[in-house]
Amino acid sequence: MNLWLAVVLSIVLGFIVAFGLGFAVIPWLHKLNFGQTILDIGPSWHKKKQGTPTMGGMLFIAGFFVSAAAVLVTDKLLGGTILLWDTDKPRDVVYVKIFGGILMAVAFGFIGFIDDYIKVVKKRNLGLTELQKTGMQVLVIVAYLFTLYKAGVNYTFIPYYGMWENGFVFWAVGVIALYCTVNAVNFLDGVDGLCASVTMVAAVGFTVCAVLMKCAGLSVLCAALFGALAGYLIWNWNPSRVMMGDMGSLFLGGLVCAFAYALDAPWLILCVGVIYVLEFGSDILQIAYVKTHNGKRLFKMAPLHHHYEMSGWSEKKICRVFCIVGAVGAAAAIALSWFGRVI
Repeated sequence: MNLWLAVVLSIVLGFIVAFGLGFAVIPWLHKLNFGQTILDIGPSWHKKKQGTPTMGGMLFIAGFFVSAAAVLVTDKLLGGTILLWDTDKPRDVVYVKIFGGILMAVAFGFIGFIDDYIKVVKKRNLGLTELQKTGMQVLVIVAYLFTLYKAGVNYTFIPYYGMWENGFVFWAVGVIALYCTVNAVNFLDGVDGLCASVTMVAAVGFTVCAVLMKCAGLSVLCAALFGALAGYLIWNWNPSRVMMGDMGSLFLGGLVCAFAYALDAPWLILCVGVIYVLEFGSDILQIAYVKTHNGKRLFKMAPLHHHYEMSGWSEKKICRVFCIVGAVGAAAAIALSWFGRVI
């Protein structure tokens, strides 16, 4: 199958499945009373969102998997190996990086499902404790990195330099980068449409980088995610009719990491995921500032999108501006991927 045809099909199928499922899933979530609980620590006007169905992440998760599976199976039946398109890496290594990353995203999504289930069904507003959630996430991260390590993937592409191999850095940076990224994506799910729209921009960035970095087959999966998020965003745009919940946001965080590691370039997260970095960084800075300045705050509220909410920005404006910043970061990643090649 032609690569660009596969990319277009992935987008279209992902959109159709995610959007179409909304007609059945959202009323079903309403019927089950799977409504979002809004905590008092958030902006007061978020209280009007109380009861909005959560766990809506299943829409784009289903859209992603149905789209990707349909395109990959069709390609296989036609005798193609699209995931190996224009790559000089061994087949087994490519498959380990891609499918290992997808399994990691599924594992994070399952952790999010447990958290959502406790909040919604067990009526415990905070869900899993921080210790429980962190412990489970670290186990998933270590298992994923161990899988890559056993496959011989303990190297990183550095622009203008080439491949750099360092076992200690692979493990230390890997654990920190994966943990921070997954939870940063989770932070974004606090404003209608924000997490989905920002991650759509990231998916476009990864699609182009995959083609430039000789891992073009990955672009099919990035496109499937883009299409699925576009279908979901119709239901999630302000005013939202469904929220993705931790199941959706943690799955997205895992998939973002999987794409970066499939390209042997975890540094891409800093550019393509610049909004994730700003969100997580603002939360860390807020905590540090409060503890060192007698309770005074650096931001009106953290993470960063809440600061702009408290400053009077509408949720739609926050989405637009954050997507523009994300697009600039994605453009920087694309430029580094192209001009930083070592020929």
